[in-house]
Amino acid sequence: MASVFPDPATADENGIVAYSRHITCDLLRDAYSHGIFPWPFGEEYDVIPWCAPRIRGVLLLDEFHTPSSFVREMKKLKFTCRRDSCFDEVIRACASAVRKEGPGTWITNEVIRAYCEFHRLGFAHSFETFDESGELAGGLYGVSVGRIFCGESMFYRVSGASKFAFVKLAEFLKARGAALIDTQMVTRLTGAFGARGIPSARYMELLALYGGGPSVFRGP
Repeated sequence: MASVFPDPATADENGIVAYSRHITCDLLRDAYSHGIFPWPFGEEYDVIPWCAPRIRGVLLLDEFHTPSSFVREMKKLKFTCRRDSCFDEVIRACASAVRKEGPGTWITNEVIRAYCEFHRLGFAHSFETFDESGELAGGLYGVSVGRIFCGESMFYRVSGASKFAFVKLAEFLKARGAALIDTQMVTRLTGAFGARGIPSARYMELLALYGGGPSVFRGP
C-alpha cells in the first residue's frame, strides 16, 4: 500500500524523510509499516521529524544472547514481568527518565497521547518489571509490526529492571515466532545482547519479509 511519506531511501544525512505538525495513529501505522518512526526534537519545536536512519540497529532474535554477567545477576533479582499491564505509566516514566545525554524530552506530551491511543488500538505494547513489593521498577515500550518489534524507549527505577524487561521481551518474541527487534540504533545495552547496525536498504528487505499487522501480540 502506498505511503503518505517519501521513500525512506530519500532520507537526509540525519535520517529525516519528512516533517509534520502532529502525530496521529494513522501516521504511526503508515510510518512503521514503511520503516519510518517519529523522533520529535522536544516540546519547544512545532514540527515533528519522521526518521529512517541510513544505518539501522537491529537485533535478530536468532542472534540474541544474554551476557553471562547478567545471567548471574538475573538469578539474584526478585523481579516479575508483565505485559501491557500499565502502558501509560511506562511511557510517562520513559519520558521523565534522566539519561546520560539528558532527559528523555523527545517523548513529548503529543507522543504520549498518540502512543497511548496506538496501544489501545493494539499496535503499541509495554513490558513491565515489578519488584517484590509490587512497585513498578522498570520497563520498555514499542510497536509490533508483524514479526518485528520496534523498540522505542526503556527506563528503570531499580538497577537491572530495564534489562530484565528486555530479556523477557526477547524470550516472549522468540516463543511467538518473531524475527527481530528493531532497536533503531545500537546502544551499549542493545549491543551487549547482540544488536548490530545494518544498511537501511537491508532493513527494508527484512520489513518486506517479516512486516505486517501486530500478529505476534494477539492471544494470551
